[in-house]
Amino acid sequence: MPERRKEILQKELGIATFGDLLEYFPYKYVDRSRVYRISELSADMPFVQLMGRILSFEEFSMGARKKRVVAHFSDGHGVCDLVWFNGARYIYDNYKVGREYVVFGKPGIYGQRFQISHPDIDDADKLQLSEMGMQPYYVTTERMKKAGITSRQMERLTKTLLSKITVPLPETLPPFITERLHLVSRDQAMRLVHYPRNAEQTQQARLRLKFEELFYVQMNILRYASQQRKKYRGYVFQRVGELFHWFYDHNLPFSLTGAQKRVMHEIRADMCSGRQMNRLLQGDVGSGKTLVALMSMLIAADNGFQACLMAPTEILAEQHLQTLREFLRGMDVSVELLTGTVKGRRRQQVLDGLVRGEVHILVGTHAIIEDGVQFQRLGLAVIDEQHRFGVAQRAKLWGKSDYPPHVLVMTATPIPRTLAMTLYGDLDVSVIDELPPGRKPIATIHKFDNQTTSLYQGIRQQIGQGRQVYVVFPLIKESERTDLKNLEEGFETLCQVFPEYRLSKVHGRMKAKEKEEEMQKFVSGETQILVSTTVIEVGVNVPNASVMVILDAQRFGLSQLHQLRGRVGRGAEQSYCILVTNHKLSRETAKRIDIMCDTNDGFRIAEADLKLRGPGDLEGTQQSGMAFDLKIADLAHDGQLLQMARDEAQAIVDNDPLCSKAEYQMVWNRLKALRKSNVNWAAIS
Repeated sequence: MPERRKEILQKELGIATFGDLLEYFPYKYVDRSRVYRISELSADMPFVQLMGRILSFEEFSMGARKKRVVAHFSDGHGVCDLVWFNGARYIYDNYKVGREYVVFGKPGIYGQRFQISHPDIDDADKLQLSEMGMQPYYVTTERMKKAGITSRQMERLTKTLLSKITVPLPETLPPFITERLHLVSRDQAMRLVHYPRNAEQTQQARLRLKFEELFYVQMNILRYASQQRKKYRGYVFQRVGELFHWFYDHNLPFSLTGAQKRVMHEIRADMCSGRQMNRLLQGDVGSGKTLVALMSMLIAADNGFQACLMAPTEILAEQHLQTLREFLRGMDVSVELLTGTVKGRRRQQVLDGLVRGEVHILVGTHAIIEDGVQFQRLGLAVIDEQHRFGVAQRAKLWGKSDYPPHVLVMTATPIPRTLAMTLYGDLDVSVIDELPPGRKPIATIHKFDNQTTSLYQGIRQQIGQGRQVYVVFPLIKESERTDLKNLEEGFETLCQVFPEYRLSKVHGRMKAKEKEEEMQKFVSGETQILVSTTVIEVGVNVPNASVMVILDAQRFGLSQLHQLRGRVGRGAEQSYCILVTNHKLSRETAKRIDIMCDTNDGFRIAEADLKLRGPGDLEGTQQSGMAFDLKIADLAHDGQLLQMARDEAQAIVDNDPLCSKAEYQMVWNRLKALRKSNVNWAAIS
């Protein structure tokens, strides 16, 4: 292969070796086993294969230096046109009148005649139709296509490589797994995945390769988790003492839900076990995760330890500080804040208080993990919205104590089970799946952008009842000037529409102090409408706000819409989320809007988001660099297979914790080889 093509394959697809080429799998297949007659064609057919001869060529001008080339093609049962809009020289050099060809493509109708645009064409005498079977299709980039590396070219490269491999490819799964699960060999799977004769062979090959990929991902996670548990002891918090009981008896704002009690039992068991707790706490917005975290921190304080709560933004950290101080009112528990804006003498006071053990709970942002921040005895680290913190950043917390502190990771983004098993596979998972009593489900309504009259009427009605309103503009990236202009213009419009009310405005380009002042005006009730970007997506808690208006809602993903909706519905009153879109909605976007209107269940929404967008695009995975390097498995649709793979991996880790038994050496050696290769294991938290 020419050097330039090698370079393009490596840069575009990461293909540098024969192994890489074999593991670049097709994304779909088209049945090439049947040849149709032209007389059988209809416009709704997806792809068809014809065999016949070119009768003649014809050219049509398409303006300056452009022409359309049409070949009139017949199989003796009818005539259709083969059409090209560029590449005339290539067409005349390679395709001749009177020669027999096999043509493949999607039929359409133009001028009462069937035509196929830019078809695949092969010499009939060079193509063994009886061996065609299912034709694989490979994803290619624009740069590849320009260099002549099409899907067909990838197919030929792989076919040539496989024909030269005359010995079976080495097996990578032990026989006790392949035999029990009826999986084909790796050699068979590799050959069939690229060149299946029928749909059954496609399924057999993909099942085997998907299982293998998921199995080794789970082996890596579970082996790591097992080693961590053996390697790190955890502080033992035996006492549930005076602070916890005082809070429970006097300051608890409402009775705990059954789910909160269950989760507290799980956390308590971890803290007494003698091993470091690593627990993921999932719960929808408003389910009471912060309360559970606080009670866990009080257990740490009762045992003579300090705790910290890390939040992804300063707004959220300050919100947590206020919430915790409100919960702990009248109690002798010191809660302090450490963020980038806490400077000078105040900062030094907080740092000194930490070292002396006078600060019991520290709330902050990334500032907490800076080298100059030292605790006297850090026993518990609570991390809110984990996806904003990388693995390396979390690990820095461990150096601030003799033993690694217990870790409780909280997320309000419900994570589908298959994703949690991969993203957070080394963490034990707790779920709060009940809302506190008295909370009413948020009513979600879809309006088009020409229905502003009724929208403004509804807003005025709610404010008239003493409520407050969020209006969110889709400033997805703070660099998008047009969006910022939209927000500024929208703010001016709303000021004119509601002259009798006061409005606040918040976006990411404002200075932290300005942002905080505007937020505080809304929190205190001084302003009735908060016009904002998604900076209010997490952490803003205003129980009096009952309406969330999301403009251009078609530009948001499901999880983000759900997060924004969670800013309302925090009081006892009925709350509303209004999704405003234009009329031109794609099928997928319309589906997203329908799901939002149909359910408030965050887990249902997360599952739907995973199916619609795939794991790499989900909120939090791309942002954190945790996009998946899975080559063939699909977390959105392979949940059952993932569970099977995890069960098999767990059995091996349990049976051979020291990685020394002979029957498992194939697995350990393969895992070692994968770790040394360019597999992105950093995708695993």
